[in-house]
Amino acid sequence: MSRDPTISKPATDTLTTKPSASADIAAFVAKARAMSPHAAGARGRLVFALDATMSRQPTWDMACTLQADMFREAAAVGSLDIRLVYFRGLSECRASNWISDTAQLARLMARIACEGGQTQIGKVLSETRREAVASGVRALVFVGDAMEESVDDLCAKAGELGLLKVPVFMFQEGHDGIAEQAFREIARLTGGAWCRFDPGAAAQLRELLRAVAAYAAGGREALMRLSKTAPGAAKLLEQMK
Repeated sequence: MSRDPTISKPATDTLTTKPSASADIAAFVAKARAMSPHAAGARGRLVFALDATMSRQPTWDMACTLQADMFREAAAVGSLDIRLVYFRGLSECRASNWISDTAQLARLMARIACEGGQTQIGKVLSETRREAVASGVRALVFVGDAMEESVDDLCAKAGELGLLKVPVFMFQEGHDGIAEQAFREIARLTGGAWCRFDPGAAAQLRELLRAVAAYAAGGREALMRLSKTAPGAAKLLEQMK
Protein backbone atom coordinates (compact mmCIF):
# COMPACT_ATOMS: atom_id res chain seq x y z
CA MET A 1 0.00 0.00 0.00
CA SER A 2 1.58 3.28 -1.07
CA ARG A 3 0.94 6.80 0.11
CA ASP A 4 -0.35 9.33 -2.40
CA PRO A 5 2.44 11.85 -3.08
CA THR A 6 -0.17 14.58 -3.57
CA ILE A 7 -1.46 14.15 -0.02
CA SER A 8 -0.01 16.65 2.39
CA LYS A 9 0.60 15.78 6.04
CA PRO A 10 -2.60 16.24 8.03
CA ALA A 11 -2.92 18.82 10.76
CA THR A 12 -2.89 16.05 13.35
CA ASP A 13 -1.63 12.50 13.45
CA THR A 14 -3.91 11.40 16.30
CA LEU A 15 -4.32 9.81 13.94
CA THR A 16 -34.69 -14.09 -4.15
CA THR A 17 -36.49 -10.70 -4.51
CA LYS A 18 -34.15 -7.82 -4.33
CA PRO A 19 -35.14 -5.33 -1.62
CA SER A 20 -35.52 -1.63 -2.40
CA ALA A 21 -32.65 0.76 -1.76
CA SER A 22 -34.54 2.36 1.14
CA ALA A 23 -35.04 -1.06 2.74
CA ASP A 24 -31.32 -1.77 2.32
CA ILE A 25 -30.44 1.48 4.09
CA ALA A 26 -32.85 0.68 6.89
CA ALA A 27 -31.24 -2.73 7.27
CA PHE A 28 -27.83 -1.10 7.56
CA VAL A 29 -29.03 1.23 10.28
CA ALA A 30 -30.56 -1.71 12.14
CA LYS A 31 -27.29 -3.62 11.90
CA ALA A 32 -25.22 -0.70 13.14
CA ARG A 33 -27.59 -0.09 16.04
CA ALA A 34 -27.06 -3.65 17.22
CA MET A 35 -23.31 -3.17 17.58
CA SER A 36 -21.55 -2.44 20.84
CA PRO A 37 -20.94 1.23 21.74
CA HIS A 38 -17.43 2.62 21.80
CA ALA A 39 -15.60 3.96 24.81
CA ALA A 40 -16.73 7.43 25.76
CA GLY A 41 -14.37 10.24 24.76
CA ALA A 42 -12.33 8.19 22.29
CA ARG A 43 -11.74 9.49 18.78
CA GLY A 44 -13.43 7.58 16.00
CA ARG A 45 -11.07 6.22 13.34
CA LEU A 46 -12.77 5.36 10.06
CA VAL A 47 -11.21 4.00 6.88
CA PHE A 48 -13.11 5.55 3.96
CA ALA A 49 -12.38 3.44 0.86
CA LEU A 50 -13.49 4.18 -2.68
CA ASP A 51 -13.29 2.43 -6.02
CA ALA A 52 -11.74 5.13 -8.25
CA THR A 53 -11.86 3.19 -11.49
CA MET A 54 -13.46 4.93 -14.45
CA SER A 55 -17.01 3.74 -13.80
CA ARG A 56 -16.89 5.42 -10.40
CA GLN A 57 -16.37 9.01 -11.57
CA PRO A 58 -19.97 10.15 -10.93
CA THR A 59 -19.96 8.60 -7.45
CA TRP A 60 -16.49 9.97 -6.72
CA ASP A 61 -17.66 13.49 -7.50
CA MET A 62 -20.71 12.93 -5.34
CA ALA A 63 -18.64 11.55 -2.46
CA CYS A 64 -16.36 14.60 -2.64
CA THR A 65 -19.38 16.72 -1.85
CA LEU A 66 -20.95 14.44 0.74
CA GLN A 67 -17.85 13.62 2.78
CA ALA A 68 -18.30 16.82 4.80
CA ASP A 69 -21.50 15.34 6.20
CA MET A 70 -19.49 12.58 7.87
CA PHE A 71 -17.42 15.08 9.84
CA ARG A 72 -20.46 17.18 10.73
CA GLU A 73 -22.32 14.13 12.00
CA ALA A 74 -19.33 12.93 13.99
CA ALA A 75 -18.81 16.39 15.51
CA ALA A 76 -22.28 16.18 17.02
CA VAL A 77 -21.36 13.07 19.01
CA GLY A 78 -17.58 13.09 19.35
CA SER A 79 -14.68 13.33 16.93
CA LEU A 80 -13.59 11.52 13.80
CA ASP A 81 -10.34 10.80 11.97
CA ILE A 82 -10.63 9.48 8.42
CA ARG A 83 -8.07 7.56 6.39
CA LEU A 84 -8.88 7.77 2.69
CA VAL A 85 -7.99 4.69 0.64
CA TYR A 86 -8.64 4.44 -3.10
CA PHE A 87 -7.63 2.28 -6.04
CA ARG A 88 -7.55 2.93 -9.77
CA GLY A 89 -5.62 2.22 -12.96
CA LEU A 90 -3.03 -0.54 -13.18
CA SER A 91 -2.46 -1.89 -9.66
CA GLU A 92 -2.50 1.58 -8.07
CA CYS A 93 -3.84 1.63 -4.53
CA ARG A 94 -3.07 4.54 -2.20
CA ALA A 95 -3.84 5.63 1.33
CA SER A 96 -3.71 8.99 3.06
CA ASN A 97 -2.58 9.76 6.58
CA TRP A 98 -5.29 10.19 9.20
CA ILE A 99 -7.31 13.34 8.46
CA SER A 100 -9.40 15.23 11.00
CA ASP A 101 -10.41 18.22 8.86
CA THR A 102 -13.18 18.12 6.27
CA ALA A 103 -11.64 20.85 4.12
CA GLN A 104 -8.39 18.93 3.87
CA LEU A 105 -10.19 15.75 2.85
CA ALA A 106 -12.20 17.68 0.24
CA ARG A 107 -9.03 19.18 -1.27
CA LEU A 108 -7.39 15.78 -1.34
CA MET A 109 -10.30 14.09 -3.09
CA ALA A 110 -10.65 16.92 -5.61
CA ARG A 111 -7.11 16.25 -6.85
CA ILE A 112 -7.80 12.60 -7.60
CA ALA A 113 -9.04 11.61 -11.05
CA CYS A 114 -10.64 8.24 -11.72
CA GLU A 115 -8.80 5.93 -14.12
CA GLY A 116 -9.74 2.68 -15.81
CA GLY A 117 -8.70 -0.53 -14.10
CA GLN A 118 -9.86 -3.52 -12.11
CA THR A 119 -10.92 -3.69 -8.49
CA GLN A 120 -8.36 -4.03 -5.69
CA ILE A 121 -10.60 -4.62 -2.70
CA GLY A 122 -8.14 -7.11 -1.26
CA LYS A 123 -5.55 -4.34 -0.88
CA VAL A 124 -8.12 -2.19 0.92
CA LEU A 125 -8.85 -4.97 3.39
CA SER A 126 -5.14 -5.65 3.94
CA GLU A 127 -4.39 -1.97 4.54
CA THR A 128 -7.24 -1.74 7.02
CA ARG A 129 -5.97 -4.81 8.88
CA ARG A 130 -2.45 -3.37 9.02
CA GLU A 131 -3.69 -0.08 10.41
CA ALA A 132 -6.04 -1.80 12.85
CA VAL A 133 -3.12 -3.70 14.34
CA ALA A 134 -0.81 -0.67 14.33
CA SER A 135 -3.07 2.04 15.73
CA GLY A 136 -6.68 0.90 15.86
CA VAL A 137 -9.61 1.25 13.45
CA ARG A 138 -13.27 1.33 14.45
CA ALA A 139 -14.75 0.62 11.03
CA LEU A 140 -14.17 0.44 7.28
CA VAL A 141 -16.68 1.78 4.78
CA PHE A 142 -16.25 0.88 1.12
CA VAL A 143 -18.16 2.39 -1.81
CA GLY A 144 -18.03 0.55 -5.13
CA ASP A 145 -19.99 -1.19 -7.84
CA ALA A 146 -17.91 -4.21 -8.91
CA MET A 147 -15.74 -7.10 -7.72
CA GLU A 148 -13.15 -8.65 -10.05
CA GLU A 149 -11.03 -10.64 -7.59
CA SER A 150 -11.03 -14.04 -5.92
CA VAL A 151 -13.94 -14.01 -3.50
CA ASP A 152 -12.24 -16.68 -1.38
CA ASP A 153 -9.18 -14.46 -0.96
CA LEU A 154 -11.36 -11.51 0.00
CA CYS A 155 -13.24 -13.60 2.51
CA ALA A 156 -9.99 -14.74 4.13
CA LYS A 157 -8.93 -11.11 4.58
CA ALA A 158 -12.40 -10.19 5.82
CA GLY A 159 -12.22 -12.96 8.39
CA GLU A 160 -9.04 -11.43 9.79
CA LEU A 161 -10.81 -8.10 10.22
CA GLY A 162 -13.65 -9.91 11.92
CA LEU A 163 -11.23 -11.35 14.47
CA LEU A 164 -9.95 -7.81 15.10
CA LYS A 165 -13.54 -6.59 15.66
CA VAL A 166 -13.38 -4.16 12.72
CA PRO A 167 -16.79 -4.11 10.99
CA VAL A 168 -16.81 -3.48 7.25
CA PHE A 169 -19.73 -1.59 5.70
CA MET A 170 -19.99 -2.40 2.00
CA PHE A 171 -22.07 0.19 0.12
CA GLN A 172 -22.88 -1.02 -3.38
CA GLU A 173 -23.99 1.18 -6.23
CA GLY A 174 -26.15 -0.68 -8.73
CA HIS A 175 -27.18 -4.31 -9.04
CA ASP A 176 -24.14 -6.33 -10.08
CA GLY A 177 -24.83 -9.82 -8.75
CA ILE A 178 -21.21 -10.90 -8.36
CA ALA A 179 -20.37 -7.78 -6.42
CA GLU A 180 -23.42 -8.19 -4.21
CA GLN A 181 -22.52 -11.76 -3.27
CA ALA A 182 -18.96 -10.77 -2.35
CA PHE A 183 -19.93 -7.57 -0.56
CA ARG A 184 -22.55 -9.35 1.53
CA GLU A 185 -20.09 -12.02 2.60
CA ILE A 186 -17.37 -9.50 3.51
CA ALA A 187 -19.87 -7.64 5.65
CA ARG A 188 -21.10 -10.84 7.31
CA LEU A 189 -17.63 -12.10 8.14
CA THR A 190 -16.64 -8.81 9.79
CA GLY A 191 -19.87 -8.17 11.66
CA GLY A 192 -20.57 -5.19 9.40
CA ALA A 193 -23.36 -4.55 6.92
CA TRP A 194 -24.07 -4.48 3.19
CA CYS A 195 -26.32 -1.89 1.63
CA ARG A 196 -27.25 -0.90 -1.90
CA PHE A 197 -27.86 2.64 -3.11
CA ASP A 198 -29.22 3.69 -6.47
CA PRO A 199 -26.82 5.07 -9.12
CA GLY A 200 -26.37 8.80 -8.62
CA ALA A 201 -28.57 8.86 -5.51
CA ALA A 202 -26.86 11.53 -3.42
CA ALA A 203 -29.49 11.50 -0.69
CA GLN A 204 -29.16 7.75 -0.14
CA LEU A 205 -25.37 7.84 -0.03
CA ARG A 206 -25.45 10.85 2.30
CA GLU A 207 -27.71 8.94 4.71
CA LEU A 208 -25.33 5.98 4.70
CA LEU A 209 -22.18 8.04 5.22
CA ARG A 210 -23.75 10.04 8.03
CA ALA A 211 -24.88 6.84 9.72
CA VAL A 212 -21.49 5.16 9.55
CA ALA A 213 -19.78 8.34 10.80
CA ALA A 214 -22.13 8.45 13.77
CA TYR A 215 -21.30 4.82 14.52
CA ALA A 216 -17.54 5.38 14.17
CA ALA A 217 -17.61 8.42 16.46
CA GLY A 218 -20.07 7.27 19.10
CA GLY A 219 -21.26 3.71 18.58
CA ARG A 220 -24.86 2.59 18.53
CA GLU A 221 -26.02 5.17 21.07
CA ALA A 222 -24.93 7.96 18.75
CA LEU A 223 -26.70 6.28 15.86
CA MET A 224 -29.88 5.98 17.90
CA ARG A 225 -29.75 9.69 18.73
CA LEU A 226 -29.28 10.49 15.05
CA SER A 227 -32.35 8.46 14.17
CA LYS A 228 -34.42 10.53 16.59
CA THR A 229 -33.32 13.96 15.39
CA ALA A 230 -32.55 13.63 11.68
CA PRO A 231 -35.62 13.40 9.42
CA GLY A 232 -33.95 10.93 7.06
CA ALA A 233 -32.91 8.61 9.86
CA ALA A 234 -36.39 8.85 11.41
CA LYS A 235 -37.91 7.63 8.17
CA LEU A 236 -35.54 4.68 8.22
CA LEU A 237 -36.68 3.75 11.73
CA GLU A 238 -40.29 3.73 10.55
CA GLN A 239 -39.34 1.17 7.91
CA MET A 240 -37.60 -0.97 10.52
CA LYS A 241 -40.72 -1.49 12.64
